[in-house]
Amino acid sequence: MRTTLDLPDETFRQLKAQAALNGLKLKELVTQLIQRGLAAGVTAPMPEQPSGPPPTAIARVEGSPLTPALTNEQLYAILEDQELEQYQKVLPPSGGTK
Repeated sequence: MRTTLDLPDETFRQLKAQAALNGLKLKELVTQLIQRGLAAGVTAPMPEQPSGPPPTAIARVEGSPLTPALTNEQLYAILEDQELEQYQKVLPPSGGTK
């Protein structure tokens, strides 16, 4: 499986150097190190969970003040309105003509 890791530059340089010294590809060395850590039962501490309610997302339109995020219901209503406008531009008006 392919994944992306964000590593500090110094850590990356050390990994790259160690891989070269051992005649390994970087991915082979990283895989070995991860497998060793898992076999040894090494676990990283879980990040501390913040207490209280989750933060509220805010939206900013350039030049306007910050506004609270919209609910899903409000977003769906906006999308439906926009969709209806698009269809009305494309479809002929429904008059008595056939």
